Amino acid sequence: MSLSVSRRLAAVTALAVAGLFASAAPAALAAPTAVAAAPTPPDIPVANVKAHLAQLSTIAANNGGNRAHGRAGYKASIDYVKAKLDAAGFTTTLQTFTSSGATGYNLIADWPGGDPDSVLMAGAHLDSVTSGAGINDNGSGSAAVLETALAVSRAGLQPTKHLRFGWWGAEELGLVGSKYYVNNLPAAERAKFAGYLNFDMIGSPNPGYFVYDDDPTIEQTFKNYYAGIGVPTEIETEGDGRSDHASFKNVGIPVGGLFTGASNTKSTAQAQKWGGTAGQSFDRCYHSSCDNTANINDTALDRNADAIAYAIWNLGASTPVPPGPSFENTADVTIPDSPAAAVTSPITVSGVTGNAPATTKVDVNIVHTYRGDLVVDLLAPDGTVYSLHNRSGGSADNLVQSYTVNASSEVANGVWKLRVKDSAAQDVGYINSWKITF
Repeated sequence: MSLSVSRRLAAVTALAVAGLFASAAPAALAAPTAVAAAPTPPDIPVANVKAHLAQLSTIAANNGGNRAHGRAGYKASIDYVKAKLDAAGFTTTLQTFTSSGATGYNLIADWPGGDPDSVLMAGAHLDSVTSGAGINDNGSGSAAVLETALAVSRAGLQPTKHLRFGWWGAEELGLVGSKYYVNNLPAAERAKFAGYLNFDMIGSPNPGYFVYDDDPTIEQTFKNYYAGIGVPTEIETEGDGRSDHASFKNVGIPVGGLFTGASNTKSTAQAQKWGGTAGQSFDRCYHSSCDNTANINDTALDRNADAIAYAIWNLGASTPVPPGPSFENTADVTIPDSPAAAVTSPITVSGVTGNAPATTKVDVNIVHTYRGDLVVDLLAPDGTVYSLHNRSGGSADNLVQSYTVNASSEVANGVWKLRVKDSAAQDVGYINSWKITF
């Protein structure tokens, strides 16, 4: 990952885990405020992820060409992952179940520490179909989750949440392993989950960049990562309900995740946006014998592995932002180039008693190629204008910033708007998201 990408990700990271902000003098003209320092997510070495994939490929080759449920290749895959985690200091549990007359295995790995009543879990299914080694489906997700867990150990991470990782068996037979895990969790244990993150097929050879839209906080975390590296995303629909996140979602646990596409065809617009070949499947080797180590796009695998770490570091460290309730709009709004008119993104606030506080927080995430062109205002429900950003920042790209606004003269409930205008030609962008906290 280049230095410029790291700087942009650091800025987005600060927004995603913002805690207490420094107070600013009450004024209609808001100024940037300092945010609490947070652990910086690591760059996950794609070479390490690919080394795990090579091991899974060898395991398949030595065991009949696959790693399917009930076959020796699956058990050898579980043993490989477990050994890595045990050596890294995780507490591992091998959970057994029976499906189609064969013993299946789930592997659960807990990282010591964190709030036991607030569990953040990331997982991937480790089994393949019987027709091949399953290197993209789903060696890619399994290997990236494994390497992220090992990065947690290398960093000695001490998150506020308790971190748990899982590798599921018999997903290809109908989410059997993850259903077994969830169904055997007591209700009190289910209630402790802050979220479950799922990674199934994240290195497709003709990739798209798809984000689950089930939980807005988790979705926005992944969108923030991709905005930080300048890669657009789309909502994931092809695999909706077809992977292990459905087992968690069905019992009320917040879920999210990433996906690079399976048998669906990449459109011309998607090829223009992401590269690759229009009119071709995202993964032509889906559930086929050619799903081997050659069936991986290294760039997609690298980006998604880094995105997993970004989410674990951010969501694992996040705490509620004081002092009051937050309202967020995550819908993308295109900012037309000058001299076009300003655009707005609305948030409807309800259920807040009285006026907004003198320390109303506004978090802005705008993807743009030249933030020095931008004029950004907060519009109160009565039309009062609070200036947030007025063509500052020079030639830097993107505007990811927190502001404090004295809006104490405004009734909190109503429609608040973020207004953005591009005041000079030749640069483009969009409002990625914004949030107001009372």
